Amino acid sequence: MTFTDLPAVNACLNGLCTVLLTAGFFLIKRGNKIAHRNCMVAALVTSTVFLACYLTYHYKMKQVYGEAHTKFLDPAWFRPIYLAILFTHLLGAFAIVPLVIMTTSRALRERFDAHKKIARWTWPIWMYVSVTGVVIYLLLYQIFPQTK
Repeated sequence: MTFTDLPAVNACLNGLCTVLLTAGFFLIKRGNKIAHRNCMVAALVTSTVFLACYLTYHYKMKQVYGEAHTKFLDPAWFRPIYLAILFTHLLGAFAIVPLVIMTTSRALRERFDAHKKIARWTWPIWMYVSVTGVVIYLLLYQIFPQTK
């Protein structure tokens, strides 16, 4: 495996995170707090591994190609749509880090009312970031593969 395999790994990690977040949501709605906690911890670990792989990939891209990311150029008609998805994904990705930290911190301190209040914001943003991460991968590497 080389660093060029990391986008596919990252998409898989995002997909797994989406599954774990969905399971965690349904488990807490059914009152299964322990299974909810386990899914959410697994989602946090999955996202942390994703972040490490993501940073490694972009660091290596900069070393090898002189640019840290792959540019979406073709087809030109789809580029604005791709960039809109990417922009909202990045906004969510920056916002989600402190939200996840606050949400997790409140759960760990057993401040469940405060945890629930912030989780109502954290969960949908985290889901959006995870799902759009997979969409971005599919667009950039599978549907409209960009050449380096």
